[in-house]
Amino acid sequence: MQMRPEVQIAAMIKAMKDVVIPAVAGSNKLAEEQAKLVVAMLSLMAHQLPLQFRFDRDELARLVQASAALKEVQPKEPPARAATGALIERTAEAEQVLEQCRRDPDDLRRSVHAMRAAICDVVEAFAQSGADGQEKVESIVLAMSAEQLLRDRSLVKLQGWEPDPAAVPDIEKLIG
Repeated sequence: MQMRPEVQIAAMIKAMKDVVIPAVAGSNKLAEEQAKLVVAMLSLMAHQLPLQFRFDRDELARLVQASAALKEVQPKEPPARAATGALIERTAEAEQVLEQCRRDPDDLRRSVHAMRAAICDVVEAFAQSGADGQEKVESIVLAMSAEQLLRDRSLVKLQGWEPDPAAVPDIEKLIG
């Protein structure tokens, strides 16, 4: 059920190109122009999305480098000294964040896929061999799947597919 942003963006681009733009072509120049602008912006987002984390991490690293150079300037005036002191505190926090951001989000996505495959292999092995514990394996996987389905539904709740949206907790609460 998960609809990753890259899949959603590709679907929107296809819908715009295959349905919306041909429908308004020639009849409404402004609508056609705006539809093409939407396609261009979605294409830009599709390109930028996989790079955004590394882009932000790169910027933070350069800000930390600039901070190191700024700390070398020894201000005499109280406002400049106070600002430099605050910069030193923010830099320490930023360095800690950078250290924690060494892994790329794509590593997480690949690990999720690998875990899914490994769990499927366990389920198949138990099912094919009739090994003791098959019912327990099924119970564990079904419980995990129910929890994941709730999160999947919550993540896309704003799209309006839920008959009773209030019955599905907000995603922030579920993953908090």
